[in-house]
Amino acid sequence: MSHLTNDVLPPAQCDVFEAMATRRAVRAFLPTPIPRSTIEGILALASRAPSGSNIQPWKVWVVAGEAKRRLSEKILAAHEADDPAYAEEYHYYPRQWAEPYLSRRRKLGKDLYGLVGIAKGDTAAMKRQQGRNYLFFGAPVGMFVTIDRQMEQGSWYDTGTFLMSILLAARGFGLHSCPQQAFTRYNRLIRTELGIPDSQVIACGVAIGHEDPEAPENRLATEREPVSAFATFLWDEA
Repeated sequence: MSHLTNDVLPPAQCDVFEAMATRRAVRAFLPTPIPRSTIEGILALASRAPSGSNIQPWKVWVVAGEAKRRLSEKILAAHEADDPAYAEEYHYYPRQWAEPYLSRRRKLGKDLYGLVGIAKGDTAAMKRQQGRNYLFFGAPVGMFVTIDRQMEQGSWYDTGTFLMSILLAARGFGLHSCPQQAFTRYNRLIRTELGIPDSQVIACGVAIGHEDPEAPENRLATEREPVSAFATFLWDEA
């Protein structure tokens, strides 16, 4: 880590175990500005993520201030108009849902909408809530993680480790984040606005900032399966 100077690495506000335990998708942020040097520090740490043969297949496009406002305004307008010209560039979710994944997805939606007071079947309110994605949930900094289009499945795994490293590094700086697949529908608009070449696939967006502690949606607590439910141990005791 010789390229990471003390200017990039201030004293961490939480250690790695705390960062992993407290990382969650925050859906309401304070407008408190974040210094560019902090974002550069987060990305410098995330760059240590592993990748096959160290090919580092990712790129990042960071937006803040007027650039972020202008982009959000254009995406939100397309969202509100239900513009059919926009479509996701790749399938994130399965085409056919099965258990237990469907139940987990439904529970998350029910819990979130319950916290923000959206009744079942209120499609207009659901659409407005979804639109908050395109405002980066009020965060002062947004970014897009992209991957070179020529790369194969393994590089997508690598990009996932890079994304998780961003989220954990943000916690180390005392910040919160939200990875956002919702942006992928508007990949053509984002590409045009930010000058992202066609050779890059927009994998996801990320909101970064300080959590709004008063926002009801930030009380969402997601459940995790116990280790015994997903891990198989073929462990011969000595």
